[in-house]
Amino acid sequence: MTSVPEPMPGSLRWAVWLLRAEGIALGLLTVFLVYATLRETASLVGGLFVTVFALAGAATLWALAVALGRRRTMARAPAIVLQFMLVPIGYYMIQGGLAWLGVPLIVLGLLVCGLLLSGPTNRALGLDAERA
Repeated sequence: MTSVPEPMPGSLRWAVWLLRAEGIALGLLTVFLVYATLRETASLVGGLFVTVFALAGAATLWALAVALGRRRTMARAPAIVLQFMLVPIGYYMIQGGLAWLGVPLIVLGLLVCGLLLSGPTNRALGLDAERA
């Protein structure tokens, strides 16, 4: 007899969707960086480094979203760390005069962290504290 898995709770579904959206956005930024690096003549090595870093970030976000969608518990902690990294990035964007982008980044990072730490997500990932 096979058991039917419980449906994914809304908090986990939204967290997975937002992580995928972040991965896609960073992937699009990577495409732009490839273009900018190929047009730039000053520092090819620096441009390539930034581009590879952005590509690795996009791939990591996407992989974590897929793993969380499959309810892999070990993907939650790295996803939370990446989301908390949006807070200082957003802060320095605000300090640099890009509040229109920095504030939403901070809110997005904290929102996804909240979704990943919520009770329904904990239960779906098998991390509920009621196990005794």
